[in-house]
Amino acid sequence: MYGSMALIAGRPGGAAVDGACGRRAAALAVCLILAGCAAAPAPEAADDAPATRSSASRSTPQPEPSPSSPSPTADQGLSITTGASDFGTMLFDDRGQAIYLFDRETTAEPECYGDCAAAWPPVLTTGPPQADGDVRPGLLGATERKDGSRQVTYAGHPLYFYAHEGPGQVLCHDVSEFGGVWLVVTPAGTPAP
Repeated sequence: MYGSMALIAGRPGGAAVDGACGRRAAALAVCLILAGCAAAPAPEAADDAPATRSSASRSTPQPEPSPSSPSPTADQGLSITTGASDFGTMLFDDRGQAIYLFDRETTAEPECYGDCAAAWPPVLTTGPPQADGDVRPGLLGATERKDGSRQVTYAGHPLYFYAHEGPGQVLCHDVSEFGGVWLVVTPAGTPAP
């Protein structure tokens, strides 16, 4: 029923739903298994996982990450690509990991550290990030974090993953946590609706 990188994504515009992204994913997996359908492995729930403002409905569109995306090396940075989701075309890394921005950050300077960065790890690169798919090379950049690592930026926004998602999963769009909202990123550099 799903491809090797099936996406599980909430639909925007729904009423508030209490609970964590991880708990919603686990509940979805149980429902799919009981219905006789295979589902991608659900991430572990975390007590400090974010509450969402999205509805709980899910679908499994197929992503479009390029299989030829190179892995980062000392000379070449992380490859950022695009794929399909319930929110339209959005950014992924070369493994198919969904990429988010934090709306509280209005400049390229990251504000997500400590517990925030544990739940929402920064997208890091060792060299200049590489554009693939519909990613616009002119919007890609990097900024230095307090520890000296380099975080990928897109259209001036520092980029993040959600720690409790696997490759191909999109569970936490429009999630409120750590004083802001986490949103998937379109190729135009704007948050998905």
